[in-house]
Amino acid sequence: MGAKIGSIIYSSAIMGKDSATDELPAEPEQQIMCLYQNIQSFMEHAGGSTDHIIRMSVYLKDNQYRKPFNDEWLKMFPDEHDRPARHISIVEELRKGMVAQVELVAVLD
Repeated sequence: MGAKIGSIIYSSAIMGKDSATDELPAEPEQQIMCLYQNIQSFMEHAGGSTDHIIRMSVYLKDNQYRKPFNDEWLKMFPDEHDRPARHISIVEELRKGMVAQVELVAVLD
């Protein structure tokens, strides 16, 4: 799901599949919640935490998903002075029913 060279981690695309069922939830909000759980899991498997994320590229199927995405963003990164850099792009052609997808860069201590 990614690559690690030294202390730098790059993810592949992370989607909102439910890790228990390996399915994309039909409800967009649930899919976005799963996406954030997958981000956390990815970082733990890489040997870090979400505190190590420095950049996130976000792909949303439609701008209507920005609010639920931002709601979960604020839960994961509540300190407005200590959040990763982020860029959101609208990509209508997200595959397999996805409403959101992310790629991230992290640096471990």
